[in-house]
Amino acid sequence: MRVKMGIKLVLLVIFFAIMVGVGIYSRKHVTSVDGFVLGGRTVGPWLTAFAYGTSYFSAVVFVGYAGQFGWKYGIASTWIGIGNAVLGSLLAWVVLGRRTKVMTQHLSSRTMPDFFGERYDSKALKVISSIIVFVFLIPYTASVYNGLSRLFEMAFHIPYAWCVIVMAVFTALYVILGGYMATAINDFIQGIIMLVGIVAVIAAVLSGQGGFMNAIAEMAKIPSDTAVTQGQPGAFTSFFGPDPLNLLGVVLLTSLGTWGLPQMIGKFYAIKDEKSINTGTVISTLFAVVVSGGCYFLGGFGRLFDSPVIYDETGAVVYDSIIPHMLSALPDILIGIVVVLVLSASMSTLSSLVLTSSSTLTLDLIKDNVVKNMSEKKQIITMQVLIVFFIVVSVVIALDPPTFIAQLMGISWGALAGAFLAPFLYGLYWKGVTRAGVWAGFISGVGITVSNMVIGYIESPINAGAVAMIAGLIVVPVVSLITPRLKKETVNQIFTCYEEKVTITKKHSLQE
Repeated sequence: MRVKMGIKLVLLVIFFAIMVGVGIYSRKHVTSVDGFVLGGRTVGPWLTAFAYGTSYFSAVVFVGYAGQFGWKYGIASTWIGIGNAVLGSLLAWVVLGRRTKVMTQHLSSRTMPDFFGERYDSKALKVISSIIVFVFLIPYTASVYNGLSRLFEMAFHIPYAWCVIVMAVFTALYVILGGYMATAINDFIQGIIMLVGIVAVIAAVLSGQGGFMNAIAEMAKIPSDTAVTQGQPGAFTSFFGPDPLNLLGVVLLTSLGTWGLPQMIGKFYAIKDEKSINTGTVISTLFAVVVSGGCYFLGGFGRLFDSPVIYDETGAVVYDSIIPHMLSALPDILIGIVVVLVLSASMSTLSSLVLTSSSTLTLDLIKDNVVKNMSEKKQIITMQVLIVFFIVVSVVIALDPPTFIAQLMGISWGALAGAFLAPFLYGLYWKGVTRAGVWAGFISGVGITVSNMVIGYIESPINAGAVAMIAGLIVVPVVSLITPRLKKETVNQIFTCYEEKVTITKKHSLQE
C-alpha cells in the first residue's frame, strides 16, 4: 500500500517541480508589460496551440461536463468534443486568429477590454468590459478546482482543502515568476500529459468493460429516461442521443463560447507570425479532437458504472462523482496519471484565467483611471499582486463550492461570451459596428445570463449561455444599423492594418 501511494506522490512531486522550474526559467521575459502579459508577442505555434487547448479544457470538462453530459446523452455526447474541435478550435483559429493578431497589434491593445476601448474609441466600453471580465471570471476560476476534489480523495484520501491550496500556491508561483511565457511552456508540458493520459484512461476503462463492442452492446440495453425517447432502449448509443435539442445547446456554448472568452482570444494576441497561425490551427484542432472528444466519449459510458456511490441522499445523481467512480478501479499507476492529467488541465486553465483577470484589471481599470502615470515596473508588480488576490478569492469560493461545477462554468461562459463574442467578431470584420451596438451586445449578454440566474426562465444555464451568444450576434448588427456610426476616418485608419503590404514566399502564396 505504501509503495502504491509512493508512486502517486513521486509523480506529483516531479510535476510540481517542473512547473516551478519553468517559472524560474521564464523570468527573463518579465522585463516589460508586453513580456509579462503576451510573452513579447513572439510565441510559436506549438506553445500557442497547446496554450489555447489547455486553457479550453480543464477539470470542469474532464470531471464535470464529461460526467454530466455523458450520463444525459450517452455516446452522442462525443458530438460536444467534435464541436469543440471544429467550431471551438479550427474555425476559431481560421476566422479570428490572423485578424486578431493584426488588428490588436495595430491598436497596441493587450487585452480584450483594451481592444474594445481602442476599436470603438470609448474609455467607458473599456472600463465596463474590464468589470464584466473581473466579475465573471472569478466563478469560472473557482469552478476549476472543484473537479479535483473527488479525484484526490479517491487517490490520496486527503482533504479537498489541501488539494486546492497546494494547486493554488504552485500555480501562483510559476505565473508570478514567468508570466505568459511560463504559462505557455507549462501548458505545452501539461498538454502532453493530457494527451497521453486521456488515451491511456479510455483504453483501460473500455478494457475493463470487455472492450469497445461489448461496452456499446451493454449501453444499448439501457432504457432512456427522457420524454423525447420515452424509455426506449438504445437511445444512449443512437447518433444524436435521447435529447438532441439540449445537446445542441451544449455544443454551441462550449464551442462557439471560446470566440468571446478573453483568456482564449488573448492567445491570438501573442502569436508570432503567419506560419505559427497555420501550424497552430492544425495542432489546436487535433488536440481538441483527442482531449475533448476523448473526455466526452469516455463520459458517454458512465451509465455502465451505475452505483449507489454516485447518488446523494435524495436519490439525485451527483454528476461530479461519475468520472471518479469510473476510474476508481484502475491500477494505481493509471490513477496517478489521471490525477496528474486533471491537475494539468486545471492548473493550465487556472493560470490563464488569473493572468487574464489581473492584466485586465491593471491595464484597463487601475492604470490611468485609479493610478496616473503608472510605470511598466509598477504595472507588472500590480499584476503580480492581483494574481495572488484572484487566486485567494477563487480558493475561498472553491472551499465552499456550489452544488455542481457545470452551473458555475455555464454562467461565466454565458455572460462573457454573450457580452463579448459579437462586438469582438464584428469589430474585426465590419466597419459599421457602432458604440451603441457594442453596448447593446454587453447588455443582452450579461442581462440574459443574470436574469436567468434570478428568474430561471431557461432551465439550463448552458442553454441560457447559448441563447445569450446568439442574441448578441443578432442585437449588435441590428442596433448598429440604426444608430450613429463612428467617424469614418477613424474607422478607416483602424482597418488600414489589413491593407499593409507584406512580402512572402511562393511556398505560401502564388503570384497573380
